[in-house]
Amino acid sequence: MSEPTAQGYQVLARKYRPASFADLIGQEAMVRTLRNAFATDRIAHAFILTGVRGVGKTTTARIIAKGLNCIGADGNGTPTTEPCGVCEHCRSIAEGRHVDVLEMDAASRTGVADIRDIIESVQYRSASARYKVYIIDEVHMLSNNAFNALLKTLEEPPPHVKFIFATTEIRKVPVTVLSRCQRFDLRRIEPEVMIAHLTAIAAKEGAEIAPDALALITRAAEGSVRDAMSLMDQAIAHGAGVTGTDQVRAMLGLADRGRVLDLFDMVLKGQAAEALAELGAQYADGADPIAVLRDLAEITHWVSVIKITPEAAEDPTIAPAERVRGQAMADAVPMRVLTRLWQMLLKALDEVSLAPNAMMAAEMALIRLTHVADLPDPGALVKRLQQGAPRSAAPAPAAPSPSQGGGERAVYAPAPRAPAPMAGGGATALAAAPETALARYERFEDVLALIRRMRDVRLLIDVETHLRLVRYSHGRIEFEPAHDAPPDLAATLASRLQGWTGARWGVSVTSSGGGKTIAEERDEGQRAIEEQALQNPVVQALFAAFPDARFVGITNPDAAPDAAEADPAMAAGDDWDPFEND
Repeated sequence: MSEPTAQGYQVLARKYRPASFADLIGQEAMVRTLRNAFATDRIAHAFILTGVRGVGKTTTARIIAKGLNCIGADGNGTPTTEPCGVCEHCRSIAEGRHVDVLEMDAASRTGVADIRDIIESVQYRSASARYKVYIIDEVHMLSNNAFNALLKTLEEPPPHVKFIFATTEIRKVPVTVLSRCQRFDLRRIEPEVMIAHLTAIAAKEGAEIAPDALALITRAAEGSVRDAMSLMDQAIAHGAGVTGTDQVRAMLGLADRGRVLDLFDMVLKGQAAEALAELGAQYADGADPIAVLRDLAEITHWVSVIKITPEAAEDPTIAPAERVRGQAMADAVPMRVLTRLWQMLLKALDEVSLAPNAMMAAEMALIRLTHVADLPDPGALVKRLQQGAPRSAAPAPAAPSPSQGGGERAVYAPAPRAPAPMAGGGATALAAAPETALARYERFEDVLALIRRMRDVRLLIDVETHLRLVRYSHGRIEFEPAHDAPPDLAATLASRLQGWTGARWGVSVTSSGGGKTIAEERDEGQRAIEEQALQNPVVQALFAAFPDARFVGITNPDAAPDAAEADPAMAAGDDWDPFEND
């Protein structure tokens, strides 16, 4: 019976961890700077490495530590960016047992006492190495007091001491610390570089992984080498040495991107029934509803980017057939549709995450998406209405009419315009013939009733408060404006009446001759009712007991129903929103 091996299986992320700067991928700018610094003996006393998870911050710190202390195979080496890997210092640092290279996790040692240990130990020279190196991982987790305690030592350390910090949250590191360090930002690994790296490691491991499967792993890793290596390690075990795209997609819990594109196409075409059926099929195959919506949002973003920058379609992590479909969608779908889908999908993701039944919420989101996908934007709708309306000859200017005591100052009479058909086949005008439309408004009170019926509360207030009527006839209104009347009252009134009736209205303004406004007449009537109410002995007694009292409203029970019938806005009650058409 064979004895068990002293060391078990080592994961790929550790097995293929870079041992020198030559092994680092995707960090050419940092490597070039460090090589030049080592070559010219301009090595800083403190470095800070930042970047997302898994791009090699701690690995780079160990490589720097090895380069600082490497003595070469012959024992006579100097600081180098190409550590030999065979001397005692290189091997001890790689194995994490070097007495002069101290690694500290700031997430678990955050206080001043931990930093005090470092401050006290830096005074002693290294035991065997050239430099004593302190590697502090996740340095942003240190407390403010700990940072302050480190500042003096960090600024003027002994010549035999080097500090190397690593962090994923560079913004949380005080600027006083950053100013004392050389900063290196480790970049996310580009997809092409990552795929080539994974392909080389798979070949070394003797594993067969499809190129599309490696593309899926690369996209899921989001630029992190450690994440990509861990996922590939899992994929090799999942496929037992031969791994295809479907296996990786099942392992990652991803929906088939081709099916997501099919669903996206159904949404764009407004095919609600087909989209719901496809969502149900993906759900039956194990896809999470919120993951499907997240994939739709990703497709929306991808197509939008391709529409702005077509070269974005050449993404190596995406299959060639999907790139062709994405380019075709970007050419066919307007940007307004894509931006609207993006906003609705963001809202839908929130709803699905909070809904008691995620599948129902996802189905309702798809229904909304399919029903608004082909709706035109306001600009296109106006253009469609303008194209549908027949052209009419330019109107002759309205002839001025004499006024009672002053000349006519302005006349506004827009050209008549035939009603344009709406989406449902209805018409915007109340009547086809102008004569028939104007015959309905024999009195100015009929115009007021129309404004109330159309619920244009702002125009109604302006007309009742600022319009002193001089003369009214079918299709013509002549008035004297009050002193504080809006300057565009005549133009607004004529435009709204033409839009509502489909007939031309001439609205003219004079300088005098107008009567009282409707608001003034209403106030006079109210005052008369109050004076009549004051004749009541009970009311007189109330005002005698409460001198500061005032009338809020006077209601005649017998006349209340008639008032509601006379004012449609009052009869509408709570259902009337005066700002609905504002």
